[in-house]
Amino acid sequence: MDSITQAALGASIAGLLAGKTLGRPVLLTGALLATLPDLDVLIDYGTAVANFTQHRGFSHSLFVLAPLSLLLAALLWRWKPEPGFPRWLLLTALVLMTHPLLDTFTTYGTQLFWPIGRPLAISSIFIIDPLYTLPLLAGCIAFLIRPPAMRAVATGLVLSTAYLGWSFVAQQTITERVQPALADAGFQDAELLVQPMPFNTVLWRATAMTDQHRVEIVTGFLDGDAPLTLEHFPRQPELAKAVSQLPETRRLEWFTRGFLDYKTNGEEITATDVRLGIPGAHPFTFILANQQDGAVIPGNGARAPRPVMNTGALPLLWARTTGAIPILCLASLATPASGQEC
Repeated sequence: MDSITQAALGASIAGLLAGKTLGRPVLLTGALLATLPDLDVLIDYGTAVANFTQHRGFSHSLFVLAPLSLLLAALLWRWKPEPGFPRWLLLTALVLMTHPLLDTFTTYGTQLFWPIGRPLAISSIFIIDPLYTLPLLAGCIAFLIRPPAMRAVATGLVLSTAYLGWSFVAQQTITERVQPALADAGFQDAELLVQPMPFNTVLWRATAMTDQHRVEIVTGFLDGDAPLTLEHFPRQPELAKAVSQLPETRRLEWFTRGFLDYKTNGEEITATDVRLGIPGAHPFTFILANQQDGAVIPGNGARAPRPVMNTGALPLLWARTTGAIPILCLASLATPASGQEC
């Protein structure tokens, strides 16, 4: 999740556990602790692919955060003996460990059990969702105005957690809706990713992948009985095969679970993470190799320039979410064209 949300969650947990003893400063303590796992973005791992796939790595691992919680609790206890070591340990452990647990509900991929296993991504909530964040911020504001405001902080935590639970239920409902349409189109055995569209859990995007094709479906809870529209995007498996042995390719395939789109840009062979963003405006594209005289020359895994987002995308997205536009091609959100039908 975004940094504001993580800080609000950490502050809320700290306020609930030690607000009566420490007052307003405990919110800052919780917020700072909650930002620690994301400081890994300051580390340069050598290539753009490495930086992309190692974010949410060791710093988000429960195997790392558990002993770190113990160390930080001991330091904080020496600094402020009250509310006691057990309470400090509970506070640091919950604040640090809820950070990667919350990240796991997004699509990016969180290496919760680093150094073993692959990244986990439940994909039931967008990285920025106001309906999750606002209850937490409201509780923290109430605490700042009239501390300790325990009821307000607790209510914020309950509401945000309930919303997170709703996102998972909504995801399962949408999955059951799209599966018959995908089966009718011959994609019953395809890899399937169902995730919310930006900033909400009303409108959803389903992505199904085979070696030859990718299918996208956008559907929401305000669509009623409207038939589903399938958008087809051809894939180029020969490009994937050409770069399949490169370390950067293997790393990206592992991290994205194969949700990659390989293309050529002049002589460059690129791979795009199609989980994140929308068609035409995916933020993570990497240059894997160059083709010269029929030979594939490995590249350095540099990140390609990020595509320019259509400034009219948010109104279109809102109109589609509310049902004002019954059908909207995903590609139209990434181009200046307005609301073209599929």
